[in-house]
Amino acid sequence: MILYCATTNPGKLREFRQAAEAYGRGRIQVEVLPGLEGIPPCEETGRTFEENAVQKALYYSAWAPGLLFAEDSGLEVDALGGAPGVLSARFAGPGATDEANNRLLLEKLRGVTQRTARFVCVAALAERGRLLRTFRGVVEGRIADEPRGQNGFGYDPLFYYEPFGATFGEVSAERKMSVSHRGQALRQLMEWVATQLPAGTARL
Repeated sequence: MILYCATTNPGKLREFRQAAEAYGRGRIQVEVLPGLEGIPPCEETGRTFEENAVQKALYYSAWAPGLLFAEDSGLEVDALGGAPGVLSARFAGPGATDEANNRLLLEKLRGVTQRTARFVCVAALAERGRLLRTFRGVVEGRIADEPRGQNGFGYDPLFYYEPFGATFGEVSAERKMSVSHRGQALRQLMEWVATQLPAGTARL
């Protein structure tokens, strides 16, 4: 079956499709909502990742010919009181680049030794304006002193994951997805959707 998503972020889309391939039991493929570029963007007014994910899923599912999921994710830094949080993508301002956001984060943490942080992701699944379920993933780490690695996107080059002894920017996409916040949430989502499909549903 086709599971629609509402994202214009190529990095996220790659991870969505990777999760479908890994956890969808060969029965799910992810496609961007047809005509997404012509739909007015959903206003993200939620104060939590859950609120924003649900808001987007309900909004965009009204245009979807089938099941649609949306996710909201970001970085919470303890020394910054949980910031950037839901403002992670626009931490340095509207339309900010990953580099600008990372640069601002390092500036705010200059001289700070308490650098614990976590990535959080909430995915919401909806059908024609009706919420079906939400899925949440969290991974703990700390903020490195400087960007390390060219892989991933967003804050990945700054997010040091102790069990790997590396930042998410230094490991492969597959290794990152095996433990990441988005990997956790998407695994739950794909497995749940796959179990809801009729037993006779053909494999892709």
